[in-house]
Amino acid sequence: MPAIGRKTRGVALGAALFLLAGAAPAWADIVPGGGNGSGSEGEVGGGSGDDGTINASAGAVVYDRSKNGSGQSAGPVTSASDWTPPACYYAPAFTPDQLKAELEPIWEAGSTGPEWDAEQRDRYVNGKPYKDFNKEKEGEGYWWDGFVADGRIGDPGALDCQGPNFWVDTGDAPPADVPEAITPEMLAQLAYAELRVPSTEVKLAPEVETKVNLPTWAWLDGATFKPVSVTASVPLLGMTATTTAEPVSLRIEPGTADARLHPASGECALVDGSIGERYAKGKADRTPPCGVTYLRSSGDGTFPLQATLTWKISWTGTGVNDEQPLPDGSFGAEQPVTVREIQAVNR
Repeated sequence: MPAIGRKTRGVALGAALFLLAGAAPAWADIVPGGGNGSGSEGEVGGGSGDDGTINASAGAVVYDRSKNGSGQSAGPVTSASDWTPPACYYAPAFTPDQLKAELEPIWEAGSTGPEWDAEQRDRYVNGKPYKDFNKEKEGEGYWWDGFVADGRIGDPGALDCQGPNFWVDTGDAPPADVPEAITPEMLAQLAYAELRVPSTEVKLAPEVETKVNLPTWAWLDGATFKPVSVTASVPLLGMTATTTAEPVSLRIEPGTADARLHPASGECALVDGSIGERYAKGKADRTPPCGVTYLRSSGDGTFPLQATLTWKISWTGTGVNDEQPLPDGSFGAEQPVTVREIQAVNR
């Protein structure tokens, strides 16, 4: 029988409310499971409004998304490698009374079998190794439990946090044999999954339709593409990490092999806060620093131009002042481009 609490749990609503009020929380006053410590609560949620920029929907972790990308077209970045953020983690979940309130009804129901119930009573009540849910240490620490990260239920990695609850004294490190125990770096990785960046639909000139063999200019305004960040915290531990994504380059794929890219690599670098160069009158004879020249017509249809922005991602957090790298992320969008033949008039 797996450890209790295998659902995604929200236990930091009190912390979220402190954040919403604009005040720094007093960590010792925040207890798992609710404001008065009367029992563990599952699926507790909090928020700063309809946009949900700050909430406690991911168990012991509170996210501040107020500096995240916004808008209907914003979306999550995709890691440039096979790396993915952790699917689960261990973090503070219960006071002694809360663990008792969680476990005893399960034992009394008898649905888990007498052998398992007896093993659990030995572990948490009979001193093998804990006695009476560790009530003698009330206020000196918390029972830790496993949490599944938002959206990761069903992932194979979510099963890595199925172990039994364990006690950690306040100020002590969790057991060394629990690699999934929450750390600032793990918080940063969880925040990575919460990043949202704006759409990469580029400005084009000509705008409505372009012509065969006529350079099409492409650019992104710097005012639109600024760094975004998400901060993840575990209030019960006074632990925090901020993950920041900064745009660095744009890759263009014209949607057909019959095209010539500018530059030839298709990678347009960020220069002075902008990518590419806005087209203006008098530039028709120049080669755009970012763009594409189509070599044939799109006929009755369009070419699906794909624009993908690469974001450099890093983090800082508790005990870590210098920026630490995380895998680059990318986010792209597709837009239709109509290409027509240049019509010649014979007289």
